[in-house]
Amino acid sequence: MDTRHLIRISATALATAGLLISGCSSGGSSPSASASASQSPVPAALKTYYAQKLTWRECGASGFQCATMKAPLDYRKPERADIKLAVSRKKATGPGRRLGSLMVNPGGPGGSAIAYLQAYAAIGYPAPVRARYDVVAVDPRGVARSEPVECLTGKEMDAYTQVDQTPDDLGETDKLVTSYKKFAAGCAKRSAAILPHVSTVEAARDMDILRAILGDRKLNYVGASYGTFLGATYAELFPARAGRLVLDGAMDPSLSARDMSRDQTAGFDTAFRSFAADCVKHKDCPLGTGTPAEAGKRLKAFFGKLDAKPVRTGQSRPLGESLATTGVIAAMYDESAWPELRTALTRATGGDGAALLALADSYYERADDGSYQNLMYANAAVNCLDLPPAFTAPAEVRTALPTFEKASPVFGNGLAWASLNCGYWPAKATGTPHRIAAKGAAPIVVVGTTRDPATPYKWARSLAGQLASGTLLTYDGDGHTAYGRGSDCIDTAINTYLLEGTAPQNGKKCS
Repeated sequence: MDTRHLIRISATALATAGLLISGCSSGGSSPSASASASQSPVPAALKTYYAQKLTWRECGASGFQCATMKAPLDYRKPERADIKLAVSRKKATGPGRRLGSLMVNPGGPGGSAIAYLQAYAAIGYPAPVRARYDVVAVDPRGVARSEPVECLTGKEMDAYTQVDQTPDDLGETDKLVTSYKKFAAGCAKRSAAILPHVSTVEAARDMDILRAILGDRKLNYVGASYGTFLGATYAELFPARAGRLVLDGAMDPSLSARDMSRDQTAGFDTAFRSFAADCVKHKDCPLGTGTPAEAGKRLKAFFGKLDAKPVRTGQSRPLGESLATTGVIAAMYDESAWPELRTALTRATGGDGAALLALADSYYERADDGSYQNLMYANAAVNCLDLPPAFTAPAEVRTALPTFEKASPVFGNGLAWASLNCGYWPAKATGTPHRIAAKGAAPIVVVGTTRDPATPYKWARSLAGQLASGTLLTYDGDGHTAYGRGSDCIDTAINTYLLEGTAPQNGKKCS
């Protein structure tokens, strides 16, 4: 996979899938709490944070600068402790009048915004945008360089990713529940102080401090996947300070964790059917040359075989059903990975699971030395804080299984059980599902892709309808998110909005 593909897979979207963790995140503070913060001046207790000066240093590739900012660990008691957040930027290259800062976030939750900035956004966004904006990123609290949440050792995480996600009996169910409890206990042991303070609301408040430090009157922002919820939350909290906001691959904050997980399950089914329709056109399709439905049955049967007898990978980790499912889901995020998935499935059905394992490892951000980035740990920490759990006991999952399997005959069983994770989380959820209107905000562009696997298109329609100033921009295509994926229509509409402030007509469709 090329660098752009890796960045899109590992940071922009994958953690929203919730395959072995929780469902895609949503929620936040209650509407009343948000409203109280929306128009208020900077509280006296926060003024030192808003007035701080950053010390920039050269970092990474040429032209990038890095700094460290401070924010209160607990906004309710800001005097007690600070949290240090990593920031990076690439200044506007010119020509043209500088438009200020453009903050970016690739999603997750748990994706490193700085990695996304340095590997893609600040070098891959359209040149006219980079010419006029300083492109800026802050790793959210608990993520990557910003006091990361830690939970398991590399070996423990290896074991966790191989646990059977489709339990067939009480014994297998107990093993799955034990793995979730061990994961949660590891997070509590290694990250107890920060676990209650990594919510999306707190991350949005951090962004406002950074906006002020950078000298911007309003926040200009491009957020992808979970980054859309982060951006919408910012607009809810600070509508008067919301500038040009692009929310690409939108989430629906009004949904419960269970409904969100079920919708996402259907999204992966839509994406798989699109992949299967392409695959069966090829003579070498490992799922046959029949209909997409028949291809789905073949894949499910293959998963069943792996559940009974994993295949070799050339490593100490064989490819079982759980890792194979993760590898397939990983390739659903970008249609450019479909040929790679065909090859990986062909090899796996022949007894060599190495290529499919590599796709799963890219999802989990596992390095060759067996270490893991903290993407999955931060993902669980944010998700489980932002919403009450989808399920709190195995019996609830079993009751809901038929609706999940209806949403996806191939993935429904595993994704339903994956949504049990937050039921054992050590920090109580602080957010609730609610609609976000952000009344008083400038026009906000909400982008939806019709066959998006991780953030189903109907979520974009819903969020655009909730936002008082939302305008819906549709990409009729495959993959997760739309900006910078090859559609001139999408890119032109977003570039015009970012550079001139003119939002596309509500309902505009592109291909």
